[in-house]
Amino acid sequence: MGAHRKPKRRSLAGPAGRTAATIALTGAATATALDSPAHAEPRLTPAQVKAEVDRLYEQAGAATEKYNGAKEKADAARDSLAELRDEAARRTARLNTSRAALGSIAAAQYRSGGLDPAAQLVLSSRPDDYLRDASLAERAGTRQAAMIAGVRRGLSEIAGVRARANGRLSELKTRQSELAHHRATVENKLASARRLLDGLTAAQRARYARDAAQDDQGGAAGPGGPQGAGTVPAPNPRAASAVAFAHGAIGKPYVWGATGPGSFDCSGLTQAAWRAAGVALPRTSYAQINVGRRVSRDQLAPGDLVFFFSGISHVGIYVGNGQMIHAPRPGTAVRMAPLDQMPFAGATRPA
Repeated sequence: MGAHRKPKRRSLAGPAGRTAATIALTGAATATALDSPAHAEPRLTPAQVKAEVDRLYEQAGAATEKYNGAKEKADAARDSLAELRDEAARRTARLNTSRAALGSIAAAQYRSGGLDPAAQLVLSSRPDDYLRDASLAERAGTRQAAMIAGVRRGLSEIAGVRARANGRLSELKTRQSELAHHRATVENKLASARRLLDGLTAAQRARYARDAAQDDQGGAAGPGGPQGAGTVPAPNPRAASAVAFAHGAIGKPYVWGATGPGSFDCSGLTQAAWRAAGVALPRTSYAQINVGRRVSRDQLAPGDLVFFFSGISHVGIYVGNGQMIHAPRPGTAVRMAPLDQMPFAGATRPA
């Protein structure tokens, strides 16, 4: 019977029990601490917020330029696709006309082609007329053969046009996918920046705005604006026109992807400014830097395009005395600012 007795429970009243209880309490406390707000992400200081927001805006600017490039290619693919579809429609219409003409000839031959040509000659009451008609028929047969060859050639050409159209359609879908990706990147970066700024108190936001404005002004004011900006003459009439357009755009809001006339992003502003001067620039900052000739920083003249960051993700238009006009980022407007505000990457003179 002793083999069937229930085992005795070990008491936790001794040292082992106290140790187990301590471990249990420590584990519970640790679990509670992990779930507690006391271990939440530490709040950033206003200076850290500004640095992070600036970083997010830079990344958003780079994504914006990639979006602009993808959009330019998507628009080109869409236009090419429309042209190819129109060409295919025109060729198909001409082919259908040729087919109808061949159908009429075949029907006429069927109605009149009952006898062998030799029998038709024997039975003809006017052999001379028959021989003349036979010569015409031979020429008509030659023309018919040429029409058949033309139809075959038309079918091949239409197949080629449709194949190119399918290629453009595939390219368009790829570009549209890239557009969606870059758009999402821009919007996510901007949303992250807004969340950081929303976490600031009213006083901190005011200080952030003052610091940002101070960064944009950069230096003492002089004749014509900060550091005497705008007092240096442009090297040629086209550059002068571009600078004048940029001055006229000051105060218009930054909108990513915009090319004017009411709002701009950075490369949209420089493109519009030089378009007003009669010079066509590509859509993106990283393409604009390859237009014209490169100039060093100590050779800058008003109208030159100035580029920033290692990825050439920002561009402005130089106006003299170390100043540029540019469209900075969302939430701001086109303004004048010092070149030293951002890491300088290069410059080019479009004309």
